[in-house]
Amino acid sequence: MKIRGAVLEEIGRTRPFAESAPISIAELELDEPGPGEILVRIEAAGLCHSDLSVVDGNRVRPVPMLLGHEAAGRVEQLGAGVDDLSVGRRVVMTFLPRCGQCEGCATDGQMPCVPGTKANNDGTLLDGGSRLHRGDESVHHHLGVSGFATHAVVNRRSVVPVGDDVPADVAAVLGCAVLTGGGAVLNAGNPRPGQAVMVVGLGGVGMAAILTAVSRGAGEVIGVDSVPEKLQAALELGASAVYTPAELVQAGIRAPIVIEAAGNARAFESAVSATAPGGKTITVGLPSPQARSSISPLALVAEARTIIGSYLGSAVPARDIPVYEDLWRSGKLPVEKLISSRISLDQINHGMDQLAEGRAIRQIIVFD
Repeated sequence: MKIRGAVLEEIGRTRPFAESAPISIAELELDEPGPGEILVRIEAAGLCHSDLSVVDGNRVRPVPMLLGHEAAGRVEQLGAGVDDLSVGRRVVMTFLPRCGQCEGCATDGQMPCVPGTKANNDGTLLDGGSRLHRGDESVHHHLGVSGFATHAVVNRRSVVPVGDDVPADVAAVLGCAVLTGGGAVLNAGNPRPGQAVMVVGLGGVGMAAILTAVSRGAGEVIGVDSVPEKLQAALELGASAVYTPAELVQAGIRAPIVIEAAGNARAFESAVSATAPGGKTITVGLPSPQARSSISPLALVAEARTIIGSYLGSAVPARDIPVYEDLWRSGKLPVEKLISSRISLDQINHGMDQLAEGRAIRQIIVFD
């Protein structure tokens, strides 16, 4: 079938992307779903730093690539062997499929799926195949989703069904920002009742961590960022206090659970320094592979502190998304407050500029 989608043509073009236009809006051919796969009509998709990191070259992926990994839509066709979904069901896309059989899947979310990771690196679906073409040219899949398009074919293990009452834009954000930021709190941090949580870096993932910590009934919830508008937004989401990195150092504030969600080496150092004795630093940001940080090993030992790397919030999507869905439904997790704007597919290069400049929390591409 013919679809319309956002294809990254070249990695590392200069900003502003609205002028260099690394992403083109193209007509593509999409194959029918194979065994174990489904066809989804995309309703909403979020712009995330993981998309930007491919565009700017921090995460090198094969191109051309149809971008987008945080999305939601309706099932339109079922491949052979898919008998636990129905046509018309709303599903959340998740960017790390889990085969359920490898050593990574046996860690209950602590480690990524091994074949899922390989497929993501290769730009294929979970079985190693591709369903996207542009004439005679094969177009790579982004993290098994490629959600910046009118339709997508994905492996069944790349989606989680949600109720019809969950709006498409909310459902999309559950699949990445909330899984990652929320999981950093619930899975990796697991604060005790009344224990303070600090979040360094207040993009979509960091704000989702703020929301989740508040919903959990944590003690003081502290937000840290260098952008004043984001600090104000964190207060509106329920943060108890906010600081710039300089203010944090000056105040000498530390917390037992500190989540780094900026994807920046200096932010990671700030998070480690702000972790209280006996506490945990959880890092979910994805900096450049060349980035390096400097920390004191003595401080880790003398203060019995722990550093935890948490990919996708140490999540098992099929287990965790229903938890966040119920929290949203009960009013404890107002995910819609993370959405800063809604844009069209044609505005995607400008949207990447907004993301790079720290002007947006979550921009949502709306297809319907």
